[in-house]
Amino acid sequence: MVRIEDYAVVGDLHTAALISTEGSIDWLCLPRFDSPACFNALLDTPESGRWRLAPAGAAECTSRRYRRHTLILETEWETDDGAVRVIDFMPPRDQVADIVRIVVGLHGQVRMRGELALRFDYGHIMPWVRRDSRGLHAIAGPDSAYLATNAPLRGEHMHTVSDFTVKAGERVPFVLTWAPSHVRRPRSVDAEVVLESTEKFWLDWSGQGKVTGPYKDAVERSLITLKALTYAPTGGIVAAVTTSLPEQLGGPRNWDYRYCWLRDATLTLQSLLAVGYTAEAAAWRDWLLRAVAGDPADLQIMYGIHGERRLPEMELPWLAGYEDSSPVRIGNGAAGQLQLDVWGEVLDCLSLTRNSLLTHPDEAWDVQVALMEYLEGVWNRPDNGLWEMRGPRRHFTHSKVMAWVAADRMVKGVRDSGLPGPAARWEALRDTIRKEVMTQGFDADRNTFTQSYGRPELDASLLLIPRVGFLPPDDPRVIGTIDAIQRELTEDGFLLRYRPEISDDGLPGGEGVFLACSFWLVEALLGAGRHRPATELFERLLALRNDVGLLSEEWGVQSGRHLGNTPQAFSHFALVTSALELQQHGTGRSNKPLRAGTAS
Repeated sequence: MVRIEDYAVVGDLHTAALISTEGSIDWLCLPRFDSPACFNALLDTPESGRWRLAPAGAAECTSRRYRRHTLILETEWETDDGAVRVIDFMPPRDQVADIVRIVVGLHGQVRMRGELALRFDYGHIMPWVRRDSRGLHAIAGPDSAYLATNAPLRGEHMHTVSDFTVKAGERVPFVLTWAPSHVRRPRSVDAEVVLESTEKFWLDWSGQGKVTGPYKDAVERSLITLKALTYAPTGGIVAAVTTSLPEQLGGPRNWDYRYCWLRDATLTLQSLLAVGYTAEAAAWRDWLLRAVAGDPADLQIMYGIHGERRLPEMELPWLAGYEDSSPVRIGNGAAGQLQLDVWGEVLDCLSLTRNSLLTHPDEAWDVQVALMEYLEGVWNRPDNGLWEMRGPRRHFTHSKVMAWVAADRMVKGVRDSGLPGPAARWEALRDTIRKEVMTQGFDADRNTFTQSYGRPELDASLLLIPRVGFLPPDDPRVIGTIDAIQRELTEDGFLLRYRPEISDDGLPGGEGVFLACSFWLVEALLGAGRHRPATELFERLLALRNDVGLLSEEWGVQSGRHLGNTPQAFSHFALVTSALELQQHGTGRSNKPLRAGTAS
């Protein structure tokens, strides 16, 4: 199977497709990120759905790249008979979804072969396909798809095949359009016209960013990727476009990441605001407020892209899984877990809002007070922790630190912004939580904070202690924690989240190093005054990106491969934030805006 890092992404701000170095679209959910997939080869075999377009008999491409400042992918093959380029993109959505592929002859003449296999409902349903004057029409249940092209088409073994030759200067377009099956056939788009408009859209968007310095290209590519993970109608940002890409090849740690996590909120806002994307930051904040509205007791760690709360987890046994990593899951049962840190994440994010370009404190304050009042009664309970552990609940140190963050930000809302609330009571709670963390979450003999109370294990989330302001970045206890984590949680200099084999997380097997955590180590080292190792680690992390600048969730040190769902928002947000702080030669606080225009 194709490696995870062999995929590039194109999208229309409603959904996204993964395209391999072999010119095959192996994953696409329509019409939304969280809809059932119609191309499923990523998680099974080509028979479960894909769309390959490449020179006949060719394998991997010679080269590929995104057009500068855009999400338009250009893939090229050099053959014995000539050279050809395939341009792939999705125009920003209007009423229906289009995916456009344009074959361009560069020199000589190249025999091309296209193979289209639509398989709706995660490969479970083979549609009824018929030809018409413009191409073909496929229909099954609620889904309808239309392929328009002037290239020849024929049926072959339940696939639609196109064999043709392209000469230098020729351009052969293919447009696949999805629409609900109960509506009339939508208008056909002109591939060249929408190529021009799509390029203009991305150039205009990228032009708003205030990105400078030697890491400019990496930061910009991360920001474009994050934009591609944004669901335009609501402003929600999905964690990744995929489900069930394994954290361990052949293992069961396979989860659905096509949802919006509250843990991403502060990183999201800091990254977007710092480089000038205030509209996206405002949309994300508004999505957040809508999602968390209601009974504070019902606050979840994640929501659907429209703010849906019910994300039932189920398995799809007809899909074998990526490299036989089963089960394939859709939905996410972790949505029902108790993770106390999310109250802190939300209140920290809205505190950042007050301290940034977005100044609308009053409309959100009542929600914040309700969240804080609920947290006052539950902060001392055991929970599942930031990493959604499926073992027994515990008193996770990070969860308690984030409860401290919640109280601290509410106190600052009253003291610094003049908002109404019982500041003295919240100050007392803040002091109580801090005392408990310092006595029960800190191992004085080893001079390190620990993953949970009364146990020796470490956790990369402890590196966030200075970021949220619980302790200064040069505090001896922070330095001791950095040193202990580097000793006990690193593999080849990169960070594991924790040691699964000793952390009782309720699952068998292990996982790769977690890329966002390694970026957190960059920030922690920088805060500790260790500029050179921070820079060296950051640049090693940049080298893990694939050929078009994308990162997945994890890296397999032994296999030298990407692991986990891709492209991963958490990894790219952490990249942007680390780059900003490296350029500033110092770290910031999570509730303070980073300076715009300083990305290195």
